[in-house]
Amino acid sequence: MIESQNIKAKILKLVSSKKPVNFDIKNAKNVLFLRYDRIGDMVITTPVFRELKLAHPHIKITVLASKVNEEVLTNNPYIDQIIINHKNRFFSDLPSLVKLRQQKFDVCIEFDHSVVPHAILRLRVISPKIVISIKKDGRYGVNGNELSLYDIYSEKPKKGHFRDIWLGVLKPFNVIPKSNDYNLFINDELIKQAQNYTKQHYPNFLVGINLEGAVKGKKIKFPELFKICEELNKQDKNIQIIILCSPNNFHETSLNVQKMALNYVEMSYKTNRILSVAALISQLDLIITPDTSIVHIASAFNKPVVSIHEDNRDSYELFAPTSRLNRTVFSMSKKSLQGFSLDLLIKHCIELINIITVSYTHLR
Repeated sequence: MIESQNIKAKILKLVSSKKPVNFDIKNAKNVLFLRYDRIGDMVITTPVFRELKLAHPHIKITVLASKVNEEVLTNNPYIDQIIINHKNRFFSDLPSLVKLRQQKFDVCIEFDHSVVPHAILRLRVISPKIVISIKKDGRYGVNGNELSLYDIYSEKPKKGHFRDIWLGVLKPFNVIPKSNDYNLFINDELIKQAQNYTKQHYPNFLVGINLEGAVKGKKIKFPELFKICEELNKQDKNIQIIILCSPNNFHETSLNVQKMALNYVEMSYKTNRILSVAALISQLDLIITPDTSIVHIASAFNKPVVSIHEDNRDSYELFAPTSRLNRTVFSMSKKSLQGFSLDLLIKHCIELINIITVSYTHLR
């Protein structure tokens, strides 16, 4: 095991070796971002693209995105080019990586805060003049400062949210962010679809409950859902609950919601796209969800959110909801939502509903 790690360390150091390049980042004309991972990560990163473009409109911004998260960038006016990448399919991605190399990027920004071989391989092929990354934790027996491939490291404070940590990569460009808000650009068609759906429930208070997280074990089970719905209805008969889920589980979830036989609970329409569910969330009053991309989509619209998080406070600090009104319930497990307090969740929901209702009354 130790010998294998030593071999990996030697290979990584060899692959990531690079001669220093004499280039002033102030002269950068094209910048590539590596962000080929999850939906939530892309949502949290959107302030970085905006703040760089607003500060330096002449810079061409390209994003290496994943098939999963690239739709987050649809209609984004701050991005000039999107290239799809597959995290675990380096050789099939090689032609597109070679094309990126031909664009001769001045700067590449990679957001991983640990040593990641697949990112190093891509950076070697693309060969930008300057590589910026987050200060890296050691991995495979290699510390980040041993990798000469990286020219500049931005800080990763012990207490901080990833949206602000990732914005820190702009410091070498002398960018002082004016906002750390997220961006999602939804077309009129999707907004109208969501509005037509929700207006049938006017003037009810609309609570969206997302059942699933991206990781196995992050799921609200149906007995838990039933109790949440019953307790919210006891609190306020004018609450309409709308169930959200991924397209793959839509049919099974619909059947289970029907079995609940609660007339104040219904499935949403089928949301086949990220921006489709984002449009719906933008029209709801409160979101309840496991820790997943829905938290960050809700935060993009400053929607009140009650999230359920595994028992990992460090992860929570990095990915916490950023909506002005938010509450979080922690589970008893570090890897799943097992053992979270339903009573506390319901208490948080009622608290936020009361705050929101009072605000609506004052606005009227």
